[in-house]
Amino acid sequence: MTEPESFLLPLERLRARQCAKWTVYDADVLPAWIADMDFALAPPVRAALAARLAAEDLGYPKMYPRAGLDALFAARMAAQYGWQIQRQQVEFFSDVVQIIHLALQTLIEPGDGVIIQTPIYPPFLQSVAETGRRQLLCPLAQTDAGYQIDFDALAAACADGARMLLLCHPHNPTGRAYTRDELEGLAALVRRYQLIVISDEIHADLMLVDRPHIPFATLGEDIAQRTITLTSPSKAFNLAGLVLAVAVFGSPALRAQFGRLTEHVRGGRSAFGISATAAAWEAGEPWLAAVKAQLRANRDTVSAFVSAHWPRVRHTPPEATYLAWLDCRWLGLGEEPWRFFLREARVALSEGPSFGTDGAGFVRLNFATSPAILAEILARMDRALTIAGKSRPAAR
Repeated sequence: MTEPESFLLPLERLRARQCAKWTVYDADVLPAWIADMDFALAPPVRAALAARLAAEDLGYPKMYPRAGLDALFAARMAAQYGWQIQRQQVEFFSDVVQIIHLALQTLIEPGDGVIIQTPIYPPFLQSVAETGRRQLLCPLAQTDAGYQIDFDALAAACADGARMLLLCHPHNPTGRAYTRDELEGLAALVRRYQLIVISDEIHADLMLVDRPHIPFATLGEDIAQRTITLTSPSKAFNLAGLVLAVAVFGSPALRAQFGRLTEHVRGGRSAFGISATAAAWEAGEPWLAAVKAQLRANRDTVSAFVSAHWPRVRHTPPEATYLAWLDCRWLGLGEEPWRFFLREARVALSEGPSFGTDGAGFVRLNFATSPAILAEILARMDRALTIAGKSRPAAR
């Protein structure tokens, strides 16, 4: 597969889907909220799933070491990022959020401080609150060049009893892909304050700029020893429904402490998830390359549209992910502009305030869809703003 158009799906096919993205809202709503892509499966993934069905092979699956998934993952990390890990460091779970909850419960104690850089993927906030740990919020600094790490605020949080850093890298919802200098700055604080790092790198395969993703654990052996890296094929290959995620333990000590929770508490893996993931990692790169080309084109479409039609909306094109973080505070739509767009444009966007208090007045737009559907999403939003008299240029 080399042509991006080959994986684009028409609207009628998408409306027949039973996943959350296409069923939560009414049928006349165009969904651009939850992080699913509106694309056909990679052909190797589809073939692997069909083969398992054809064999009627839905018994208990082989454990992933026997299936070779841990070795395949280690080889992929070496090929993609130059990251050398051993298969013994790798363990598989149901999803990344599950691993975050387990890490919070096993690696630190109730009341311990956890650094979170907002705006942030909502389960970061929820997991810390639900496990009785203490949120140390360090908002990213919004600048004309995009969001930047506020190292002064981060250092203050470290000194306020921080035990753990929850790192979203690349960052959701802003789409930042941190540079090596920024990551080295984070690593210096991790060393100084002896933090444990849970690095969610689920969007690593979706870099949209011409520089490679840098796994946080590669910044030194001492950093690796303090880091658990999380990822999943669910974002890059659109396999969230097959519930399989990866944890890479940087040290035997971290793994042993995490292992205080018994195997069955951690859940199982599905036969379909193992087969699809193996196929994606072994033969899915041509499909993924075409997907990223389409995502870059869609990102540029959003950026150009916002600049031309909504001069009062602040937006920096994402360096990774397929998510546009739109600052609508100057439109006069209140703290929850997603409600306006749902009601007046019949477009479903992610709710800015769910990403933290500094998400008030923002929306997150998922642009991983066909150019035709994306054009209709933007056109609907523009018509609603025009009718409401909200799209006129104005000084900030």
